[in-house]
Amino acid sequence: MTALRRFLPGGGWLSAYAFLYVVFLYLPVIFLPIFSINTAATPKFPLSGFTLKWYEDLPRTPALLDAAWNSLVVGVSASILATVFGILAARSITRYRYPGRRAINGLIMAPLVLPEVIVAISMLLVMLQLGLSLSLFTVVLGHVLVCIPYSMTVLTSGFEGFDRSLEEASADLGESAFGTFRRVTLPMVAPAIISSLLVCFTISLDEFIIAFFLTGTDATLPIYIWGQLRFASKLPGVLALGTLLLVASFLLMTVAEILRRRAARRTQNEGGLYA
Repeated sequence: MTALRRFLPGGGWLSAYAFLYVVFLYLPVIFLPIFSINTAATPKFPLSGFTLKWYEDLPRTPALLDAAWNSLVVGVSASILATVFGILAARSITRYRYPGRRAINGLIMAPLVLPEVIVAISMLLVMLQLGLSLSLFTVVLGHVLVCIPYSMTVLTSGFEGFDRSLEEASADLGESAFGTFRRVTLPMVAPAIISSLLVCFTISLDEFIIAFFLTGTDATLPIYIWGQLRFASKLPGVLALGTLLLVASFLLMTVAEILRRRAARRTQNEGGLYA
């Protein structure tokens, strides 16, 4: 513990606890890329050798390419829709005061605290009652529901502290309300919007439970990985694919956080999802 205090900023048992918690949480993830370059099909130590053949085989798997395309379509669609709805909700919450504003905000954030299995089953029942066939479209609807709270949290950070005098100056110059929103407001919060798109895309890319209940015959990447885990011979390829998804998610979230902080600085407001 004494040694940890010397290396951790601030010292103390709380910093040591945070350090050990992060190590415990992410240490298993480190083994993923390690075993993905092992020549043996069984993930165990000591490693039998070094190879990249598991990565080389990924582009030659048609089912994987189809699942990747489906995830791309779902991710892009869900991120755009969730960000559009998030812009409207964040603008309303931060700009206007009306009865039930806090209750509405709480309902929008509810998917963050509700068990995903319950949300998925509820959406499945609703889709079936509406007569919708399970497909990528229903997966997009489910992912939009899950992504909106994340989008709204990021965008609220961009809208809060926004200098309303800029909008008033635009109105004084004869610009319409929509023109002011398009020419003044949106460019100011553009980094937050891009951050929201990246965050929502990452959430959609990694989402499994919602897709598991709402997908039809077109599998997304998480569903494809789940199916491959039934076969021991497919495990090395799953490890390689998981490593690529891990790296992609890390890069997207890093860029999203950089943009979120830039948006917060532009509006003189620090806070939000990752602060």
